[in-house]
Amino acid sequence: MTAMVILDADLDPEQEITITRNDRDLIQLTGSRLAYGAVLTRRELLVLALMASENRAANALGRTYPGGMKALVQAMNRKAADLGMSNSVFRDPAGLDPGNVSTAADLLKMLNAVEEYPLIRAATTTASRKVHPYPDRGPLRYVNTNRLLKNNAWEIQLSKTGYLNEAGRCLVMQARVDDRDLSVILLDSFGKLTPFGDANRLRRWLREQGPESYLAARETGTGSPD
Repeated sequence: MTAMVILDADLDPEQEITITRNDRDLIQLTGSRLAYGAVLTRRELLVLALMASENRAANALGRTYPGGMKALVQAMNRKAADLGMSNSVFRDPAGLDPGNVSTAADLLKMLNAVEEYPLIRAATTTASRKVHPYPDRGPLRYVNTNRLLKNNAWEIQLSKTGYLNEAGRCLVMQARVDDRDLSVILLDSFGKLTPFGDANRLRRWLREQGPESYLAARETGTGSPD
């Protein structure tokens, strides 16, 4: 949602943004590889926030949004309302505030909307990326948080992972399985690898059941890939 709102604002993607103390996480106290003084373009910050869940990058995007963080969060909630996400509330750009809430049905609406944003689809399916935020140091290499991108059995078109103690391990993803579009939304998994294992099990079940399983899942909601 942060990325969609940033892109909707048509801001200069090549504008350089400097990381400051205002971008640190004071909610969950997570760390970051982007030290104060790091400089990246808006596009690079978007990519790192999307593919590697770089929270300081997301906060910097919110801080530099026209009107600041408050205006960004307001825009996120307006966007959610426009998409019909009636059970979702957004409180911050990095998803660190436990007050951020949503449902599987609402997240499916967001997944469908993101199909219109090529940069988001490309960033979330990039396996790794090197950036150069410091003029006097070597590059930083970031790796996608969705390890299924390393699995050639998957044809992933869009993905995002997330984690908070309050939310558990989460994964949303769009993929092609046997020439069919599949939306996967897994919330509140306990183990670090559980969402990826569950996605593999879901994919295997659908392939074993055959084409009729896709139609049955859509009609009944039982074992639904949506």
